Amino acid sequence: MPSLHWTGKRPAAPKPATLSCDSILYPNGLGYPKKPADGRLILGDNLSVMEALLPDYAEKLNLIYIDPPFFTNRKFNARIGRGEDSRKPAKWKLAHGYHDDWEDLDAYLQFLYERLQLMERLLAPGGTIYLHLDWHADAYARLLLDEIFGAENFINEIIWAYHGPSPIKTAFNRKHDTILSYSKGKGYTFNADAVREPYNPNTVATFKASRKAGFGKIPNLARGKVPEDWWYFPVVARLHNERTGYPTQKPEALLERIILASSNPGDYVADFFSGSGTTAYVAAKHGRKFIAVDETFRALHTTRSRLAQTRAVTAFDYDSSLKSAFATPKRGEVRVKLTGDLLQLKTSLELDFWEADPAWDGKMFQSAAQAQRHARSGELPLELKIKSGGHLCLRLVTVQGQRYQLNV
Repeated sequence: MPSLHWTGKRPAAPKPATLSCDSILYPNGLGYPKKPADGRLILGDNLSVMEALLPDYAEKLNLIYIDPPFFTNRKFNARIGRGEDSRKPAKWKLAHGYHDDWEDLDAYLQFLYERLQLMERLLAPGGTIYLHLDWHADAYARLLLDEIFGAENFINEIIWAYHGPSPIKTAFNRKHDTILSYSKGKGYTFNADAVREPYNPNTVATFKASRKAGFGKIPNLARGKVPEDWWYFPVVARLHNERTGYPTQKPEALLERIILASSNPGDYVADFFSGSGTTAYVAAKHGRKFIAVDETFRALHTTRSRLAQTRAVTAFDYDSSLKSAFATPKRGEVRVKLTGDLLQLKTSLELDFWEADPAWDGKMFQSAAQAQRHARSGELPLELKIKSGGHLCLRLVTVQGQRYQLNV
């Protein structure tokens, strides 16, 4: 098989990150304080993080989905406003999201190549990887995947189609992404019945009119069909109940199809470009264990806020070289009142999320109660019910991403 070459092509040889556990999230106190974590969120560069994960997770991840930078050479901002008019982007309140800009194509290919090599080592025998890109680099990625996973292990080239406005006036509108799926050897998981969908009403009507409509083949119309390798799901911009404001967020239905088809309850599902956290969120809702990695705090905070709405206990780890200390609020910025089991907060800070550890040990923050800003109205609950059994500690995250810790 042909292989792809570029200036500076070399195998991955990263130094492993030193990972430390910062906190554990018990959504609404479920499982507090002893239930083991169902998943891990890790703040750090995914190359060094994956190297650090190898001793514990080599050949143990059943499914990897990644949505890396697309080689667009753009900078993406996150929307942090709430209740804004989506038709008036000039008035949106924005913050830094992530950069997808590169010195050249060689640099981008080396970036992707090194990471895919480590994912192959982490993927379990019979595991599946889905690589999500678009027209900018999907052709190059196909050759990388052939080299690393073997062309014989190719499963699907999936086309995700969607609608939306386009500035292109000299060609057909580019309104699809490409998702390349490969297995690590034979015997991979594919749960066809978990992703069946109804036949088109026209197909049902045709078979009612003539039993010979399928050239002798009669489908089980009641059971439905396995989807083709082209999928239509609306983009998140059209899904008001899902929007987090994080750029290039993928819809839950897209990840749900992938996770249900290519993993089983209790399996490990990983996303090393976590972004808005859709993979971890959907995996948690469907009883999968998960690992989500990103190098920006905003991405991990978005993911953590979404996981607070599930039943999954989540550990938050960080590369110690990126540790950012929590600031202490200035006098008068935060006032706390605890009456029995009711914790009340008053603050001049523009908060996005706050949480409480009712028995802070000075080392591991165990979040037993959380409140977050509503995705559409922007309202933030300022009361939490807790069972205080020791030293109370609060953590707060502002809309701008600043972090504070307050020992009460």
